[in-house]
Amino acid sequence: MATKVDGLLFDKDGTLFDFHATWSVWAAFVIRDLAGGDDAVTARLATVLHYDLVAEQFLPSSPVIAGTNREAAECIAQELPKRSVEEIEHYLMMTASEVPQTPSLPLEPYLSGLAAQGLALGVMTNDNEYSARAHLKSAGIDGHFDFIAGFDSGFGAKPAPGPLLAFAKSAGLAPDRVAMVGDSTHDLIAGRAAGMQTIGVLTGLAESQELTPYADIIFPDIGHIPAWLTQ
Repeated sequence: MATKVDGLLFDKDGTLFDFHATWSVWAAFVIRDLAGGDDAVTARLATVLHYDLVAEQFLPSSPVIAGTNREAAECIAQELPKRSVEEIEHYLMMTASEVPQTPSLPLEPYLSGLAAQGLALGVMTNDNEYSARAHLKSAGIDGHFDFIAGFDSGFGAKPAPGPLLAFAKSAGLAPDRVAMVGDSTHDLIAGRAAGMQTIGVLTGLAESQELTPYADIIFPDIGHIPAWLTQ
């Protein structure tokens, strides 16, 4: 059966996993833990991370949403001058790797179905590779991906096209036969720059109008992709 693409490269947070359900509680813990019970520091950390402490959720403008673990650590370090960026980055990596993930849909049968169609599957996240592999393993789906990369895997970070092109090369595919699937403009801008097809999903914080300029098509979640592949 002919399909629109031969490979799918997924973002992780907000795409395979629901962003709010997975990361909002973790962020509240991290902010308060790093602040050490100091209400003023807590407030400043929430401000620099664009996090609403009352609603316990990230604001759409947060640099954490699409940024790298390093970028999040650099933001936090502005308010914690006694702690190094490297120390904070390690702390974020280790605490994040243990966060239970909330799938955007039942992922095992979904990915099995895609693999049965002969599609090459990969994950590229601006999270670190250690956490990415831990999250995919804890969800029982790491075996479905031949390519798993984070911002620190040596290919660069989104919105640069480098890591996307690395996936295409590893799968032996022309970039235009790959679709980048993501919930942020970083994902889709990277996809366009790599010459790939781009699929936006609304399981992150970005709304449709924000993604539209960079997406070939937008779906409520990744569950709509299989039908699209053969239309």
